[in-house]
Amino acid sequence: MAIIEKDLGKKLPIIEKFYSIQGEGYNTGKAAYFLRIAGCDIACSWCDTKFSWNNNSEWLMSVEEIIEIASKFPAKAVVVTGGEPLCYNLDLLCNNLKKKNIETYLETCGAYILTGVWDWICLSPKKQNPPLSEIYTKANELKVIIQNSQDFIWAEENSKKVNANCKLFLQPEWSKFGEIIDEVVEYVKANPKWNISIQAHKYMHIP
Repeated sequence: MAIIEKDLGKKLPIIEKFYSIQGEGYNTGKAAYFLRIAGCDIACSWCDTKFSWNNNSEWLMSVEEIIEIASKFPAKAVVVTGGEPLCYNLDLLCNNLKKKNIETYLETCGAYILTGVWDWICLSPKKQNPPLSEIYTKANELKVIIQNSQDFIWAEENSKKVNANCKLFLQPEWSKFGEIIDEVVEYVKANPKWNISIQAHKYMHIP
């Protein structure tokens, strides 16, 4: 049964929840509790979490239950990812995490209205459904997936829209890593405002 957004985010469809190490971007190596929210209509062809596109009422968890579990782990940090988390209202989730002094980290394509209070926003824009203009100034990190040479143009277009303090990352698409990594390295050497993000968790064989 499809989930209809309701209750102002009192319940969220959590398809995965686990304690691990951040493997991508600026916060690579940081311990955190991960919440993967089900549901996404962006449908990137190279997505490595396609299982999260759909949602089901069986996955619904109350915010109270989520907070109770997250609070038990040593690292007081929660990464909310998807799917696309901003398909849902995340105000209540974040407000309750903050009451427990838990840091909040968001991974989003930015195509939906921003809800929640975030210590860090990683914006990973997608061509087929570009970010809303207002999220660019709020992003702490811009992480652009590079699958082919044309993606560098997309990356530069997005880099012109973020704030001056936003960290810039190019991340080789995992299935094309061997084909594209040399080009990414040379691009960053020529354009040092960018950094390279790799999916370190896959090399470490952790979630």
